[in-house]
Amino acid sequence: MGRPVTLFTGQWADLPFDTLCKQAKGFGFDGLELACWGDHFDVHKVLEDKGYAKKKWDTLAKHGLKCFAISSHLVGQAICDNIDPRHKAILPEAIYGDGKPEGVRQRAADEMKLTAQAARKFFDAAPAAVKGELKRAVVNGFTGSSIWHLVYSFPPVLPNQLEDGYKDFAKRFNPILDVFDEQGVVFALEVHPTEIAFDIVSAQRAVDALKGRKAFGFNFDPSHFVYQGVDYVQFIREFGPRIYHVHMKDAWFSPTPRRSGVFGGHLPFGDPERYWEFRSLGHGSVNFEEIIRNLNFVGYNGPLSVEWEDQNMDRAHGATEAAAFVKRVDFAPSNIVFDAQFDKK
Repeated sequence: MGRPVTLFTGQWADLPFDTLCKQAKGFGFDGLELACWGDHFDVHKVLEDKGYAKKKWDTLAKHGLKCFAISSHLVGQAICDNIDPRHKAILPEAIYGDGKPEGVRQRAADEMKLTAQAARKFFDAAPAAVKGELKRAVVNGFTGSSIWHLVYSFPPVLPNQLEDGYKDFAKRFNPILDVFDEQGVVFALEVHPTEIAFDIVSAQRAVDALKGRKAFGFNFDPSHFVYQGVDYVQFIREFGPRIYHVHMKDAWFSPTPRRSGVFGGHLPFGDPERYWEFRSLGHGSVNFEEIIRNLNFVGYNGPLSVEWEDQNMDRAHGATEAAAFVKRVDFAPSNIVFDAQFDKK
């Protein structure tokens, strides 16, 4: 049996939880990675309503589904970001509040601490079958970044500006990770443009800023590397023990120059003049066989979670195709030494 194949519910938050569970099972998924928005996972209800977590597990079980991770990308984005009116659209009203930047960042940090507590309570309530497969309790998410706007170094970045950004990240995330440690939960950053880590070099710098503490790891997603020209297979090799979760997501980039480049030309997703685009699994430029081989090499045996995005494809069609694609491309590592078979008498 391969690794469980789950569906990240972030792009499906418009659907009621029971409806999505029914659809996801029909698409062919083994479980869900629950987003902390829509009605899929409410951090406060988990902590305040004694029956809430059990109801979630009961609904999952009714549809033959499991869960191995929850995700708090939207709140996480606000923890280190330079806050502006765009954040109001992605944050709960109570967290955005009056929009004053430091207050937003502090409320987002407090919410992430509560998310660690909610994750612990939720997974403690899991059925025995899930607990038997659960490798670790994971909260996936973003960090935001106070220095993303400096990614293109002109005007020239001043001495210590980048270092100050990583110090700000550590100052804000170490108290959060203290709560994660207390709860026995890990935080998995989805390495991604606009985050404190967006490639291999910046990911290592983020780890170093936190002095390598184990509560901080990564949600590996190759779609955010391939169009940048980042070696996503090398990322697995370098950070294998720190890969706490995996997103199976594809992206396509043009083999020839286009009118827009890596920065997108301010064109919306789906525009045919873009140089790169998120696409349904198997329709992009990511080599998933090499990913599976290297996940096997580093010993990753957690879920493979489909984050489905394709602006130009029906999502029900794409999700069904994606579930089958992951199950087809996944395989277990060999448990024998091949050449040794020649020694058998």
